[in-house]
Amino acid sequence: MQGSSTAPAEVFNNLPTDLSTDSVDNPGSHMNLIDWLSLAGVCLLGAMSPGPSLAVVVKHTLRSGAGSGIQAGLAHGSGVALYAVVVVSGLALVITASPLLYQSIQWAGVAFLLYLGLQSLRSSGAAMLDSSEASGKLQGPAVQGFTVAFLNPKLAVFFLALFSQFLRPEAALTEKTLMVATVGSIDALWYCTVSLLLARPGILQRLRASQQLIDRLFGIILIALAIRVAIT
Repeated sequence: MQGSSTAPAEVFNNLPTDLSTDSVDNPGSHMNLIDWLSLAGVCLLGAMSPGPSLAVVVKHTLRSGAGSGIQAGLAHGSGVALYAVVVVSGLALVITASPLLYQSIQWAGVAFLLYLGLQSLRSSGAAMLDSSEASGKLQGPAVQGFTVAFLNPKLAVFFLALFSQFLRPEAALTEKTLMVATVGSIDALWYCTVSLLLARPGILQRLRASQQLIDRLFGIILIALAIRVAIT
């Protein structure tokens, strides 16, 4: 329309970048889009870093297919989100300020990693199992996915450092909820994506041909990670 004198670039430049419409009336009252993208990027990089969580998701994907891997990934995301809740509620300060509590969680994590490592070393590379067949007290994908996250108190330290860059003292409940949801969702989506990629027929068949060797390798890695956590 020729009657409009406002350039398109000026229109876009004047649009608010805040994630909430309330920011129009109260600028700066909520996390803006740039801060959210920064938070999401750091969370994605953290999720992508290899470790025992990846080993758990891969193991269950190889044993029982994408369904089990996704269960492990969603449960792991829930465990990560729980630590995010602990941080925004202020309880993380209790964990980090209490050496006994922190070390108790850490040593429980070491024991769990050793359990997973020994379980992998004893694996016979069995054929594909239905997820219901591997749902024992500590063997189910959801239980292991959640537990490997929950027994990692370093997540509390990580989120304390991360959230301090984005979480303001006057932050509303909606902003805190957004941060928790971002952390848990990105973590879960990453591991679900890994499971879906590995479960593609051609890839899964080749990996299963060497499943016993892969299980042994994961067992060694998990035990090595347990030793590393114990001595650091």
